[in-house]
Amino acid sequence: MAIIGAGMAGASCAQALAQAGLAVQVFDKARGPGGRLATRRMAWVDGAGQPIETRLDHGTPGLSVQGGAFDAFIRQGQRFGWLAQWHPVLAEGSEPALQDAVLHVPVPDNPEVCRQLLSGVSTTWSCAIDQLRWTPAGWQLEAAGEAQGAPVDAVLLALPPAQAAPLLGPHRNDWSRHAALAPMQPCWTLMGVAAEQGAPDWTLARPAAGPLAWLMRNDARPGRQRVPGQAHWVAHARAGWSRQHLEQSPEWVQQQLQAAIAELFGHAVAWQHATVHRWRYATPQRLSAPGASFWWDGAQGLGVCGDFLGGAGAEGAWLSAQSLAEAVQRWARGTAEAA
Repeated sequence: MAIIGAGMAGASCAQALAQAGLAVQVFDKARGPGGRLATRRMAWVDGAGQPIETRLDHGTPGLSVQGGAFDAFIRQGQRFGWLAQWHPVLAEGSEPALQDAVLHVPVPDNPEVCRQLLSGVSTTWSCAIDQLRWTPAGWQLEAAGEAQGAPVDAVLLALPPAQAAPLLGPHRNDWSRHAALAPMQPCWTLMGVAAEQGAPDWTLARPAAGPLAWLMRNDARPGRQRVPGQAHWVAHARAGWSRQHLEQSPEWVQQQLQAAIAELFGHAVAWQHATVHRWRYATPQRLSAPGASFWWDGAQGLGVCGDFLGGAGAEGAWLSAQSLAEAVQRWARGTAEAA
């Protein structure tokens, strides 16, 4: 079977199915796994003409836990060393709910969680699947008019709903309509390296007002490199602000977010390098279909999972994927017994 999408939902679904003995092939349009569990490589030339390179986590700030099942997954990652606890020092005035919060951070970078989940699973990168075609031999995946791999008996979509909708349309129009209307909040994100001098002593801020939703000191996170004289920052804008300015130029957005950071610090910031990234589909605004944590059509061998169904955050994506994987395993057993 094929899974389209290699973020938390797709990777965890693939692992569960592979561990059950099912053959799985994962496709993703990116060059590697992670989805919104993302880390960006940044390279630039400093004022002295020296090449500089660093990596900043511009995706999900961290994994938090609400339920026991996901807690067991987190503990497993900690035992094997690809997840670590982070107890950030909060800036004054940050949301009180974060006062005793623990964030679980992938090590050495955000995509490591999905790399571990996909260990041993067949993967195809830089492949944007744009059509699902049913043939007598099974589902044929296509990208830019070319067939990708052999036909498969089942296809599972682990994509943002707006990206899943056109693939679903010819086969489950009801799902497609629902996915197309599922609201996902955008997020403008700034990644930057600034001078260490004048940096605050806190490592995470959640301002009560203004464009900034999160500002974290990236090089204070577990397993990240610290460079003398540098402070590495990642800022996530509020969903409403990001939506309002979604089509603004990256240059304008960067200027606005840097100004907001300077206001938060109370002084100008000496940036050495910075850039911004627009997450068009960052977080679900609400559950797309309350009570339905996944979609599965056993008659067609077609399924969907993701945080827009299972709940916001990595935990919601993981729970949705586990539920879909269980349904697919029951279907596969029934198909084998019928044969």
